[in-house]
Amino acid sequence: MIHHRLRAVLTAGAAALTLGAMSVSAHAQWIVFDPTNYVQNALTAARALQQVNNEIQGLENQATMLINQSRNLASLPYSALAQLQQSVSQTQLLLGQAQQIAYSVTAIDQAFTRTYPQAYSSATSSQQLLADAQTRWQNSLAGFQDAMRVQAGVVQNLDSTRTQIGALISSSQNATGALQAAQSGNQLAALQTQQLADLTAVMAANGRAQSLEGARNVESQVQARQQLSNFLNYGPGYQPGAAQMFH
Repeated sequence: MIHHRLRAVLTAGAAALTLGAMSVSAHAQWIVFDPTNYVQNALTAARALQQVNNEIQGLENQATMLINQSRNLASLPYSALAQLQQSVSQTQLLLGQAQQIAYSVTAIDQAFTRTYPQAYSSATSSQQLLADAQTRWQNSLAGFQDAMRVQAGVVQNLDSTRTQIGALISSSQNATGALQAAQSGNQLAALQTQQLADLTAVMAANGRAQSLEGARNVESQVQARQQLSNFLNYGPGYQPGAAQMFH
């Protein structure tokens, strides 16, 4: 009887151990997901993704920088150089067409030595005095005409200048980079230089005309003194002598 009871107890214990083992095995099969490892893996993946995004953003920034550099290096599509050179050449041509006495130190010295003497000798004839006066008058008249021609040429340049200023300002406002803006500014400065050159030419032409007229007035006084001297010292004067009234 006791033997049967012991066997029953042993059988029950064995059964309990078997159920316990099965329970542990079943529990071990359910605990497959490890939250700690999952979080670590997720953080690692997030860091990798952030690094990739940073690299992509860096490449985009580099591309934008290259685009901006290409814009900064792009040349201005508009140039006023040809028109500026044409305007300057036109003014220079008008100055080079000066009549009578050219814009030359040598020519001026020769003309003043020949036609604008500081004094005339008593042997100078009336015909020579008249010829020199006529030459000086022609020089003054040509000087005023040349000045007006230069003024007219500069006025004609104003239309071209106005057009170039408008085009350059528009190009400057629409510039896509630093180089285009700088080139536009340089061309505007060149345009101002051309205007100053035209103004200088006008002042030079006006000064030339006034100088010739002033020299003519001064020389007229020299000529007048010589003519008065010739008149007062004309011939030997009155010489007394016998006069026969009747035959």
